[in-house]
Amino acid sequence: MLKKMPLHIQILLGLVFGLLYGILAVRMGWVQFTQDWINPFGTIFVRLLKLIAVPLVLASLITGVASLSDLQKLSRIGGKTIGLYLITTAIALVIGILVANVINPGLSVPDNMREQLQEVYKDDVAQSSTNAELAKQRGPLQPLVDMVPDNIFAAATDNRLMLQIVFFSILFGIGLIQVEQKKAQSLIDFFHSANDVIIRMVDMIMLMAPLGVFALLAKTVTAFAGQGMDQILELLGALGLYCVAVVLGLGIHSLLVLPAILKLFTPLPIMTFVRGMAPAQLLAFSTSSSGATLPLTMERCEEELGISEEVASFVLPLGATINMDGTGLYQAVAAIFISQAMGIGLSFGDQLTIILTAVLASIGTAAVPGAGIIMLVVILESIGVPSAGIALILGVDRILDMMRTVTNVTGDAVVATVVAASEGQLHPPQGSSK
Repeated sequence: MLKKMPLHIQILLGLVFGLLYGILAVRMGWVQFTQDWINPFGTIFVRLLKLIAVPLVLASLITGVASLSDLQKLSRIGGKTIGLYLITTAIALVIGILVANVINPGLSVPDNMREQLQEVYKDDVAQSSTNAELAKQRGPLQPLVDMVPDNIFAAATDNRLMLQIVFFSILFGIGLIQVEQKKAQSLIDFFHSANDVIIRMVDMIMLMAPLGVFALLAKTVTAFAGQGMDQILELLGALGLYCVAVVLGLGIHSLLVLPAILKLFTPLPIMTFVRGMAPAQLLAFSTSSSGATLPLTMERCEEELGISEEVASFVLPLGATINMDGTGLYQAVAAIFISQAMGIGLSFGDQLTIILTAVLASIGTAAVPGAGIIMLVVILESIGVPSAGIALILGVDRILDMMRTVTNVTGDAVVATVVAASEGQLHPPQGSSK
């Protein structure tokens, strides 16, 4: 019966049962049991997804670039992809700033709660501040330096260096284009075969998805609530308006802006997109990692949305590393929330700085859980807000991270669909209707 059930239904059941179990575990005092016997399955599931992330990006980007056959086609598709990613991220940031200025969530935090949160998360604040300070001292062109690996094998051992893998893969693919066809073909065939094998590995790993998602949600709830529900209720009460602002902004971008782009620039029916991407979105929600979700995102885009392998293999791995619509929106809301909670006013110039800094920061943000926090500290420092203010949001960050990852993955898929449509490489499944 489970085999006949659609994948997104299985994952959804894993989410629901994981949430219910997590709440029950907190009430019954099963936190240690959950940590010892449930959490490891979630860790194994995420590790399996990350295991194939580097070889997938390597094989798919090399074959994607090589299949473009000439540099003119590569520059055209690459220009469209990067341009659309920057535009959608900028739109998300503007939405976040508008929502935050209308709702004013920072004014709802009591003084005593502010001091308590800063004390509880002072160690996390110190670590994030240290990382952010190192990032600030590296100079304006350091992101370009960081993008170029000095050892591709070292880069392949760290999922946080995925941008270096992307750079190498594109460079390698361009090299294949310029080599004589009969000499390059054997390598192209190898990477095509490797890509096909990895996709089949995705199918095998996804058999564990319901159990993995169940374990991840149980872990999140028990870790967030600690040893009692009173703490989580008090925290959510104080930060409720902030959560509402983030979720509302993400909802506007995911449910209005991205579908509008899909409707205006592609022939793909919106419901076909929703059905096709549902499993990837649910997986993104449970893992909080667009990088870990990438294998399933690529599979769904090719098989369910009708995006060509050529476009999907280039656009989606690139999107997992540079396109962060949800993360950018969250950073905008969080920066304004923290400044309001601390009684610091922001000028129009400060808010414009948030947009510009967050757009640039999204390019180098790792596609892993919690990476946006470090870049948020950089944004806060750029507008003169004490970085200690992130203590106000750390308690609910994990839940919101899950939601913004869904927006990130959805944005990647929408841009891939638009690029495919503009290149005549979008072929929606037969029988789909608007």
